[in-house]
Amino acid sequence: MLNGFRCTSIGAGEMDSMSSEAFERYADRYDEWFDKPEGSAIFAAEVACLDQIMPADVRGWVEVGVGSGRFAAALNVLEGVDPSPRMLEKAAARGITTKVGRAEKLPYPTGSLQGLLLVVTLCFLDNPQVAMSESARALEHKGRLLVGIVPGNSPWGRHYRQKGDDGHPFYSVARFYTTEEVTKLAEAAGFEFIGAASTLRLGPDESLGQPTVLDGIVPNCGFVGMLFRLNPQATAGRAPTASP
Repeated sequence: MLNGFRCTSIGAGEMDSMSSEAFERYADRYDEWFDKPEGSAIFAAEVACLDQIMPADVRGWVEVGVGSGRFAAALNVLEGVDPSPRMLEKAAARGITTKVGRAEKLPYPTGSLQGLLLVVTLCFLDNPQVAMSESARALEHKGRLLVGIVPGNSPWGRHYRQKGDDGHPFYSVARFYTTEEVTKLAEAAGFEFIGAASTLRLGPDESLGQPTVLDGIVPNCGFVGMLFRLNPQATAGRAPTASP
């Protein structure tokens, strides 16, 4: 538990297995949500939020937890990793080069990547701290990490936790972290925070209208994009290896 954050009673390894099974079993249901009016509006706002702080000079992005490839395709990320074969089939159909793998053990050599994207991925992981460390290992010394989260202390975070308590197949195995908690996880892995953007300022019971993207971490927003870079000390003297 991080800073008193409320976790489920499911053990970490058990949760990871259950979340992977849920996405594999309900892949169609997950992907179809994005085509519904609410899903489409939320997705557009989140993509705009991430795009605002995604460095244009970084090439070769890889999305960790690529799922069905919606975010990767929208953000021109050409490669993705996910543990669910059914999700990867959908991502591949959207033109994404896919690899089977987990955030806690990325299938890439040390120092081989320029940019990693994790969109609503940390909340479904077995061990987010290990995943952060793996991201640091796989990135080159000027690499960037872009994380998109639903803050656990926002109205949207509380809304999704309630849906999980009510038995939702995805949210029942999720843990939603605050921006402060994500920053601490990243810093412990050798990253430093360099910028953020926020959207979904209105709560889930209010009309979305035309969601706007706001600079920085804005309290109560339902989605926040956080950009990190590796602290030079984290990669000092490190030589790339041939395998993870």
